[in-house]
Amino acid sequence: MVTFYRRLPEFDYLKPSTLDEALDYLAQGGKGKIMVYAGGTDVIPKLKGRLVDIPAKLLDLKGISGLDYIRYDDGTGLRIGALASIFAVGNSSLVQEKYPILAQAARSIAATQVQNRGTVVGNICNAIPSADAVSALLCLNAKIICVRKGGERTVELNKFFVGPGLTDLASNEIVTEVQVPPMIAGGHGTYIKFGPRSRMDCALVGVAAVAATENGIFKDARIGLGSVAPTPIRAVRAEKLLVGKPVTEEVISGAARAASDESRPIDDHRASAEYRRMLVEALVGRAIRQVI
Repeated sequence: MVTFYRRLPEFDYLKPSTLDEALDYLAQGGKGKIMVYAGGTDVIPKLKGRLVDIPAKLLDLKGISGLDYIRYDDGTGLRIGALASIFAVGNSSLVQEKYPILAQAARSIAATQVQNRGTVVGNICNAIPSADAVSALLCLNAKIICVRKGGERTVELNKFFVGPGLTDLASNEIVTEVQVPPMIAGGHGTYIKFGPRSRMDCALVGVAAVAATENGIFKDARIGLGSVAPTPIRAVRAEKLLVGKPVTEEVISGAARAASDESRPIDDHRASAEYRRMLVEALVGRAIRQVI
């Protein structure tokens, strides 16, 4: 018999007003787990459904001012604070101009209400294989800043995920920022989300692509895949088949097939693994053609 939970379980609620205060809570630890959240659009439903271990304390970052920034510098690129909403990123004129692939991916996430509450950093830390913003950020060679009491570290996004719902983030750390280097010279990107509905459903397959060409040759190429492996991934072998090769239909088709071979989808109630592999090949080819 299936049991449906509607009420939140019991836990202590913490709402620090500064980052130092939040880090103090995490450093102190104590009995039971502290769960950190910002928008709560994933955490709260999971707690109601008892889909995650119930924490002793829930730490809400929304009371910390100054972490909702979106900044750009021609030398260092884009910086997105931990509390910048998905809606703010997707509709930022700056992001739309400099990184349209990221704006495209952000605007494909759920409904407008969710976008206004949820954050891009939360989309990353939730670590689901279908995270739309992550596929785009992987193609943009993004990094994240993980801060703890007394120190911080920079982690390449493609090394942050260790499994479905699992990341390299330590229990005493908070992700405070996403860093995106400047777009490659002459580069263009696109994100294609395939699903029953364009926004409210998780992607059956998500494909992000960034490419730059020069004199009919692929100068750079990056392909991000979502919903086809335990974590979002880069199709590295497919990328190598493009870089340095002529921009021809044969080369593009070969890379699309390679990306399909690199994917590791599962069979579930939403789609078969075979169908997802077919989608990867079709969508990767489509994405590359759109950005050249």
